[in-house]
Amino acid sequence: MKWNLLFFFNSIMLGVGLSMDAFSVSLANALNEPEMKKKKMCGIAGVFAFFQALMPLIGWICVHTIVKYFKTFEKFIPWIALVFLVFIGGNMLKEGVKKQEESKEKEKLGLAVLFIQGVATSIDALSVGFTIAEYNFVMALTCALIIAIVTYFICMSGLLIGKKFGTKFSGRASILGGIILILIGVEIFITGIF
Repeated sequence: MKWNLLFFFNSIMLGVGLSMDAFSVSLANALNEPEMKKKKMCGIAGVFAFFQALMPLIGWICVHTIVKYFKTFEKFIPWIALVFLVFIGGNMLKEGVKKQEESKEKEKLGLAVLFIQGVATSIDALSVGFTIAEYNFVMALTCALIIAIVTYFICMSGLLIGKKFGTKFSGRASILGGIILILIGVEIFITGIF
């Protein structure tokens, strides 16, 4: 592969495609916490961008080093994403129902949950390392950075949209966010299995 417009276009399109799950989770997070501060929003988008860039690089490294071991692990990726997202979404759903009954303040997104969301939404990006296998390391790194930038801006838009609607839907936002996360987990699972 050569440095040309097609390389940059493909990298941007990879970023758009890979960031859709992170966009949806960002939307769900902001629905659940509509009073979220800008600094936290930047941090959330940054975490998703980091993992979306890291996973293709790990996949690229696997292709160039331990590809036979990665192939065995690859079949578990949809299962891991499903378990993570259904667990997190189920907790959000449960809390949303409980809080509607009790009408208490919403639980804020913690660092551990954000880390799990980042891994769960980007773990399928490991296989992108196979699609960029013909790139040299500098090209793979550049592609990963483009994916990170695209993901960051897409996640920020999801957070802004979720924040706007989270204020309007207040009590039901956590329920909606939980349902979204569960559906994303199921979608990753179904597309990964078939």
